[in-house]
Amino acid sequence: MFYYRFASFWECFFSALGAEIIVSDRTNKRILDDGVKNCVDEACLPIKLFYGHVLNLRDKVDYILVPRFTSISGNEYICPEFGGLPDMIRHTLKGLPGLIDTEINMRKSARGGLKAAIEMGEMLGADKRRTVKAYQLASGNFRKDHFYKEFRKTVLQGEDRFPAGSEKGGHCPREIGGYSEATSRKAENCPHPASQKGEKCPRPESQKGEKCPHPASRKGEKCPRGKRLCVGVIGHPYNVYDRYISMDLLRKLTDHGVDVRTIEAVEEVDINRQASTLPKPMFWNHGRMAYGAALHMAERGEVEGFICLSSFGCGIDSFVNDLIERHIRRRYGIPFITMTIDEHSGEAGFNTRLEAFVDMLKWRRQNEDYISASG
Repeated sequence: MFYYRFASFWECFFSALGAEIIVSDRTNKRILDDGVKNCVDEACLPIKLFYGHVLNLRDKVDYILVPRFTSISGNEYICPEFGGLPDMIRHTLKGLPGLIDTEINMRKSARGGLKAAIEMGEMLGADKRRTVKAYQLASGNFRKDHFYKEFRKTVLQGEDRFPAGSEKGGHCPREIGGYSEATSRKAENCPHPASQKGEKCPRPESQKGEKCPHPASRKGEKCPRGKRLCVGVIGHPYNVYDRYISMDLLRKLTDHGVDVRTIEAVEEVDINRQASTLPKPMFWNHGRMAYGAALHMAERGEVEGFICLSSFGCGIDSFVNDLIERHIRRRYGIPFITMTIDEHSGEAGFNTRLEAFVDMLKWRRQNEDYISASG
């Protein structure tokens, strides 16, 4: 599910090892239904959807990447369901190809990432020297905001959909909608132009987590009050950027004449600055990122409202979203709404709530200073 955050890293790493990359198809009803049928009822929607994407890849590849995520930043953790995902997949689904289920644990040291990469390379038959070089190359090409930039690009170009990418593999995927990456033994190179080089792969050294500077061109990016509305969308990348389960939220906001800012649009240093104001460090990586990004947007006046997109039953979101809402309302008085999604969510109701929220923001902008003479 971290495909939406580490896609640029994985595609470069496995391509450098001589593997062909095949990304699962864009999320659709069949993939979701397959996941719901094969996953336990108590799991959240993204986990169920992950099952569907694994099944989508089952007969297409030699290996499926299902890493055991424990931590991707110093002294912070990932949702525990990520740690159990490889075992859940292996003991529930039959007829699977090999699983690359290496543990990724960078809680104590960033070297945990390199250790995991070497183990993956061994599974694919690559020697340590080649794996280390592939890891270094992938680190240089890593861009956390990959999908945010792709979305912004389509908005500026006025396109109806995100840029088409590879559903069959063979080159760097640019499609949004698949969770699982897979690799086969077929060798094919993957070009990575210098223009794609951006922030570094996470190199955490403290409780503040990884430090991935964003391009300077986005510093101070604001939403002018005299122009379009701007809304901050807070949520896990695998919810926000998957067009199917998010019900195309980002595109719908754009169609309503609203600019969008997500967590990935905020620089790491700004996120850490806001998160450091909490009485104690956040336990969850996503919690730090979400809280820091939201408070930065509010402090800078970059947004006029917040939408928290959360999957039903997410334990982390139930705590983090409430924390963000309390601080946003208390300090800045900015409108805030939580949109909850699951496999039973109806798009009509979702659209109604979204339209009402946008209408309220537009009315607020026009009439906030108006005081009726009649009282």
